[in-house]
Amino acid sequence: MLQDARIRAIMVQAALLAGVAALGFVLLTATARNLELRGIPLGFGFLWRPANFQIAETILPYSSSDPNWWAAVVGLSNSLFISVLVILLASVIGLFIGIGRLSSNPLVSGLCRVWVEVARNTPLVVLLIFNYALWWEVLPLATEAWTLAPGTHISVRGLSMPALTWSASALAPLAFLGASAFILLGASYAARRRHMKTGRRPAYVSMAWLFVAVGASIFLFAYRDAASLDIPEFRRANFAGGWSLTPELTTILIGLTFYTAGFIGEIVRGGILAVRKGQWEAATALGLSRGQTYRLVVLPLALRSIVPPLNSQYINVVKNSTLAIVVGYQDFMTVVSTMINKTSHAIEGVAIILGVFLAVNLALSALLNAYNRRIAIVER
Repeated sequence: MLQDARIRAIMVQAALLAGVAALGFVLLTATARNLELRGIPLGFGFLWRPANFQIAETILPYSSSDPNWWAAVVGLSNSLFISVLVILLASVIGLFIGIGRLSSNPLVSGLCRVWVEVARNTPLVVLLIFNYALWWEVLPLATEAWTLAPGTHISVRGLSMPALTWSASALAPLAFLGASAFILLGASYAARRRHMKTGRRPAYVSMAWLFVAVGASIFLFAYRDAASLDIPEFRRANFAGGWSLTPELTTILIGLTFYTAGFIGEIVRGGILAVRKGQWEAATALGLSRGQTYRLVVLPLALRSIVPPLNSQYINVVKNSTLAIVVGYQDFMTVVSTMINKTSHAIEGVAIILGVFLAVNLALSALLNAYNRRIAIVER
């Protein structure tokens, strides 16, 4: 049996796996014994005790009497909120930076190059600390806030802007919008299949758009009071109402977006340069403008080489969001760190941090890999 190479390989791998498991068991039992000697039992029971600390800025409802596990969920929602915002903003800005780097205008290409070089050659933690210090040194007090746009003000207290508020009756038009999107997608898919089979384009899409337009007009008239715009007003030394971003949240949002957009800009530039010269010439021969060439030919082709490195950048955004701790924004890392300090369950807390970030990044990576497989060229 030992002369069979396949069986020998299985036995070697089983022995290695058993060795790793034995080492992990020894480390775990030794850690549990040392913690027990110090009066700190190993376990996750502390998650059900009251948190007894405040979280200044939350997306989900929270009070200090809530259990620790809910505090961790609230912190995770803060991390995901800032990560999603940064990914969206950095993707849009990075696209323009990548195109701007290839511009024939020296001012545009020069500014984009400076952005990229500063982002790539500055430590992120230093950039965040600099932004936070700059915020308090440059911006005025709330009484002398700068007005960026009607209803939008910025001061040392943060950024205040108008917010769209919804009443319960707004659920009906929102449900109609969801159903409309489903109908339009279904009509477009049916029309495309019909066109591929018969060569004729049916009127499904036009009829669907007509149905949606008539329905939207009826819902807008019937539920015209369901939504309103809440504009911030200055009351008692600060702005009240609307949507407010604290200095901590704004600092991490601007800093991470600036940093990530620089890297995404270079990825976009590399993807555009990877498009063959013949594709440009073919688009020019068809009479497409430069904007149409980018939108219809170059960017769809470049996307195939852009998505894999973008995957890494998006994962880095989630990991870099933990640096919010340096400016005091209470994200998942900060909340669990506070939990560890109050309960002394460091091993369990760190394990939770590792497990949650691993799960989030694996899910994000799987999503982008599935999209990459969808747009990849299938060679027959």
